[in-house]
Amino acid sequence: SSMKLRIADRVSLYVEGEQRIEGDSWQDVAVNQTLAGEALSVTLTADTTPVRFLRLRWSFRPGDAPDAPVRILGDCWERGYGNLEWRGIVPGRCMPWACAASTGSDMDLGAAGRQTHCYGVRVRPGALCFWQYDDAGVTLWLDVRCGGAGVRLGGRTLRAAEVVMGEYADMTAFDAVRAFYRSLCDDAILPPRPVYGFNNWYYAYGKSSHEDIMRDARWLSELCRGLDNRPFMVIDDGWQPVPVDWPWDRGNERFPDMARLAEEIKAADVRPGIWVRYLANMQQQMPGLPEGASNMRDHRFLDPSHPFVRDHIQETTRRIVDWGYQLIKHDYSTYDMFGDWGMHRPTTLTDDGWSFFDRMRTSAEIVVDFYRAIREAAGSDTLILGCNAIGHLTAGLAHLNRTGDDTSGREWDRTRIMGVNTLAFHMMHDGAFYGADADCAPFTRRLAQGQALKWLDILSKSGTALFVSPEPGALDAEGVEALREALARNSVQADVLKPRDWMETVCPRVYDLNGERVTYDWYEAQGDDSVRP
Repeated sequence: SSMKLRIADRVSLYVEGEQRIEGDSWQDVAVNQTLAGEALSVTLTADTTPVRFLRLRWSFRPGDAPDAPVRILGDCWERGYGNLEWRGIVPGRCMPWACAASTGSDMDLGAAGRQTHCYGVRVRPGALCFWQYDDAGVTLWLDVRCGGAGVRLGGRTLRAAEVVMGEYADMTAFDAVRAFYRSLCDDAILPPRPVYGFNNWYYAYGKSSHEDIMRDARWLSELCRGLDNRPFMVIDDGWQPVPVDWPWDRGNERFPDMARLAEEIKAADVRPGIWVRYLANMQQQMPGLPEGASNMRDHRFLDPSHPFVRDHIQETTRRIVDWGYQLIKHDYSTYDMFGDWGMHRPTTLTDDGWSFFDRMRTSAEIVVDFYRAIREAAGSDTLILGCNAIGHLTAGLAHLNRTGDDTSGREWDRTRIMGVNTLAFHMMHDGAFYGADADCAPFTRRLAQGQALKWLDILSKSGTALFVSPEPGALDAEGVEALREALARNSVQADVLKPRDWMETVCPRVYDLNGERVTYDWYEAQGDDSVRP
């Protein structure tokens, strides 16, 4: 039994200056629901009234909900922060983009009789969407604001969302949720070959040079000798004149010639990649910035809905491609647009009281156009890796996405908390939306090599992207050999890894690897070490 996709039982409207309006129309505002194939299309039209939210409610009828106790999984606004989890029913819990209710446990070998019900929206909707699940039904919220103010549609029709519901029987929750995610996107752009290699951030933390990058690239090339699919050397933050900030048109004194560096990396038989933060103008030094091109909420950031900023994004992208870089990792955009990290936003992604420059488009539309601007300017041969990008909106416009917060070259517990959770709970994005990147495997003198090698091991066998940040000299001979093997294994990414105990823990240790059970011990002798009184 399950709830068949149908028109919502009730609709509520939230417009500026009014409290909630029950019903699907008010003055010049109208919500339309159309069943088309596997999806329910929700559109919104309005003329002059600024619209803030729509809320749709489906009440369970007999047979709609699973007939056994359930646990509930939700997704996140932009990336996980060690906080992705199956929980009991929490009616007030807001779950961005998609949620699932599932009976039983993936620790059980047999899946007969298991039920998983999924609720979601197709990728790149025109609204920021989140779900609520309770004993009596499900609620879908559509945040159609422009920043923190009602959108002014000016008579046009907004395609707010394509709602999809799915029921999966006699299979694990993981297989069910993964199948559901595949139904939400039919135009993912996946890398033509597995992506793996080095990223220098987690040992260098911005202190780097042309020579340092070439030393890493030559070592990487040697470690991957004989491998057909060549690795990437990704230059993270620290190459540009000002840390984590504009400008992006040249390197600093330690990086005298960015095009030559790309050439030298290629000459070492490695593929060059580079990091950029498109929307930063922290020093507020960008010349020729017109009125309205800075984010109204915080002038240290650029507003991507302004034509000047879109041009800046495309010009920056084309320059990097002309230099010879084959992968662009862009970072911080969700924070720079909305002013916070997703972990601090349990309900709406941003506060009221500001708007983007273009008041006629919703936040979701502006974000999607930002990703599209990058994609267009990069051309078809350059890979895009989003970081702090909104997964549900970048799907189909980026080849790869960093689906969790940072791991760490300074403390193992952060890698355990962020990395393991991200890998286990966002593997269903991999291959469905883009290639999922659970973040780097760092090796530094500050980390116990044994723990660091466990994270490398599971990443290398995950079938998802593997980036390694190895501090020179931090690995002993055994560690170097393990690194060589991990890179070789991940260069083909033929493994299938699935979490087994993920319904019971936020830090899964039991996995199914190519049909065999494997376990990882993530804890040091003292257990969790994140409480620091």
